[in-house]
Amino acid sequence: MNLATSRPECILRRWRSEDKPSLVHHANNPNVWRNLTHSFPHPYTPEEAESWVAIANAPSTSLHLAVVFNGEAVGGIGAIAGEGIFQRTAQFGYWLGEEHWHKGLATAAAGALVEHLRATKAFARLEAPVFAWNPRSMRVLEKVGFVREALLRRSVFKDGQLIDSVLYALVAEA
Repeated sequence: MNLATSRPECILRRWRSEDKPSLVHHANNPNVWRNLTHSFPHPYTPEEAESWVAIANAPSTSLHLAVVFNGEAVGGIGAIAGEGIFQRTAQFGYWLGEEHWHKGLATAAAGALVEHLRATKAFARLEAPVFAWNPRSMRVLEKVGFVREALLRRSVFKDGQLIDSVLYALVAEA
């Protein structure tokens, strides 16, 4: 599966074994880790990359794709399917290696995945919680159609700090 984005040099595709060195290079960064959930490890080792590529490609209702810029995997994006009564809701998230921040790649990747998920009608709702210290990520979500639904006060403990998070959502039209 390859998904085109609004940037011709940027595509979304399945993770490949040959992406592991690039994955470690871009993911093993405390500034990247700081904006992601507890399931994103730091330090990010070759063993973590090996495990991730296997998880990302295992059969699932979730979708985990590499963000590829000029042929190199520079980040990840995906939708983690809910379970049980939350099966029609997915947690939407993305990350990029720091050297690729502020280039419009996150917006291009998020927009392409949102379009794909809408077309497949896999989920009725996408949720994207964002740490309060990350307004640029909030802006990316707003650009691709997410709406701010809630401020969750003191809901996240990350990097030694208890902080607010902001819940964004995108709901499929009925």
